[in-house]
Amino acid sequence: MKPATADKPAKPGTADKPAKPGAAVKPGAAVKPAKPAKPESRLAMVRRARRMNRELAEVYPYAHPELDFENPFELLVATVLSAQTTDLRVNQTTPALFAKYPTPEDMAAADPEDLEQLIRPTGFFRAKARSLLGLSAAIRDNFGGEVPGRLEDLVTLPGVGRKTANVVLGNAFGVAGLTVDTHFGRLVRRWKWTAHEDPEKVEADIAAIFPKGEWTMLSHRIIFHGRRVCHSRKPACGACPIADLCPSYGEGETDPDKAKKLLKYEMGGHPGQRLKPPPGYPGRPAPPLGAAE
Repeated sequence: MKPATADKPAKPGTADKPAKPGAAVKPGAAVKPAKPAKPESRLAMVRRARRMNRELAEVYPYAHPELDFENPFELLVATVLSAQTTDLRVNQTTPALFAKYPTPEDMAAADPEDLEQLIRPTGFFRAKARSLLGLSAAIRDNFGGEVPGRLEDLVTLPGVGRKTANVVLGNAFGVAGLTVDTHFGRLVRRWKWTAHEDPEKVEADIAAIFPKGEWTMLSHRIIFHGRRVCHSRKPACGACPIADLCPSYGEGETDPDKAKKLLKYEMGGHPGQRLKPPPGYPGRPAPPLGAAE
């Protein structure tokens, strides 16, 4: 490749572009600059997105919500606690919490300081305690002690937004929804499915690409992939099973051996995030709070 000259700079993105997995390059051969890609049409993007979803379904046939729960109330509480922390830390915290406060009525009557101490490991425990006390009281007073199964009702509860509501609807009630968390938003932008940052606009864009029946499982697959392979700072591009469909390939580590070392949870040979993983999960259960991995 000829070096860029002062009056004729190299085209952005063409210099030192890494080869995709499987690409053969003859020893000593010059690497030709890639031709500028044609803008992707809407139809082509939709087809690519749906193919990515099909391939992710083959990679993660065991994708599931990574919060331990036995009923809608437990899932709602766990999801509220999951803000600004890991699902693993929530799962390590909730056994003692639910043993003491198994119902909305019990939690609504909790001493605030006692509740704060139980959820302290999840961080921001004072604000989260206020949300839990408020939503528990609202469920007791406004919904007969039962977690409501409608989006418009769930978002009236303290500390509950669309993301939390969709988690509960999709996984406790079987109502299709898209969970636009940080992993989901990062990946769909990286994959050029949307350019929006606002979660509601992202949700609308992705909802227009996929049939409604795919929404819940699509969310799980994307979040699984974001936690295990397509990390924020250093994605494991060289170990990515859908690298050939990714327009952002090369943002992360492309060397296969180095990329494998970046894989997390069961894909990296480590425990998952659930203390009680569902049947079919190929990894090991997570350790309880205070236990060594």
